[in-house]
Amino acid sequence: MSPSPWTRQLFYFLTGTFLFILALVVFSFKDEEDPLHRRSFTISLSETKNGVVSKKVIMDKLEFKNGKLRTGFLQKKFGYKWIRYHVNKDSIFTDSTDTEVRWLEVEATATDERNQTVFVNFVTCEWDLDGTIKITRNDKLKRHYTLSGREKGGKPKKEKKEGQPMFEILK
Repeated sequence: MSPSPWTRQLFYFLTGTFLFILALVVFSFKDEEDPLHRRSFTISLSETKNGVVSKKVIMDKLEFKNGKLRTGFLQKKFGYKWIRYHVNKDSIFTDSTDTEVRWLEVEATATDERNQTVFVNFVTCEWDLDGTIKITRNDKLKRHYTLSGREKGGKPKKEKKEGQPMFEILK
């Protein structure tokens, strides 16, 4: 005995509804967009030895893409191409000029086959960046750098608010 046309239509309707709801659930759990994705900062690195900052400053570029960061300095000197990072704190506040400012606290770590580990910790406040880079080998501090920089392209221009005209021409 074959199923009736009504039963077949009900089956197709229920199957379609189930697949639609399943697709909605899958797309609703999509990760939040990365706040640093495709941003680039011009940074300066200063090495610190025994608490004394060296006079030599290294200029570099810090790039972000798909949850990873890279600097040319770490790639050339230590062999770290892309390092996965994690945003620990992401907040928005209003400063004294009534401008919304985004504050991010970020950390990144990577270990290579020689048991050498890089720790990158920094804070971005809108377009400025400050932090440290520590290189350890077998849990012993090998190098320590302080970094500071500004987003490539500089400080964004503040949008002017349309105000009331100072005077009005009456006819």
